[in-house]
Amino acid sequence: MSTRRISDEQLIELLEAAIFVAPKPLTKKQLKETVLSDINVSSKRVNEALEAISAHYQTRGIRLVHVGSGYRFQACSSLSPWLSKLFQERAPKYSRALMETLSLIAYRQPITRGEIEQVRGVTVASNIMKTLQERGWVKVIGHKEVPGRPALYATTNEFLDYFSLSGLEQLPPLPEQQQSQIDKLLHDPSVREPSE
Repeated sequence: MSTRRISDEQLIELLEAAIFVAPKPLTKKQLKETVLSDINVSSKRVNEALEAISAHYQTRGIRLVHVGSGYRFQACSSLSPWLSKLFQERAPKYSRALMETLSLIAYRQPITRGEIEQVRGVTVASNIMKTLQERGWVKVIGHKEVPGRPALYATTNEFLDYFSLSGLEQLPPLPEQQQSQIDKLLHDPSVREPSE
């Protein structure tokens, strides 16, 4: 297979168009294996092109963002009050209990249901865990090596994508007092795991 060369401007146009038309975020690897498969281009040039695209859109209504599963275009969040008028359906409202559970999983993964219950001080309803899994935001990644072998939960790339994060390090830091309370509760030896 022969490889072609393209200018930096053509590379920027190609990457911009590919990311724009893709139904899901694209990783650099996916770009290289698809639209760039027969083009002689270094990883450095791909990075520079993506940076140029990102810089171009910084003052526009859309942005090139890097989320957990790759690169995608999305509307600038400051425009959401107006853009939301385009959509008849309302985003689902999630309960405080569901959001607290999701937050604990995000900040403390991998974590068991019993550990979540210990921190929250109440039982986690089965429908909360089911909703989080159906939404694709959390998944079981294994089982803790303790009696009963409870499931260990962690967030997914879909979670990162939905909240426009490229990684968990982008989560806002917890206040120090809250962090120490959670640590204390999670290391309490009196915790017993519920049977799953």
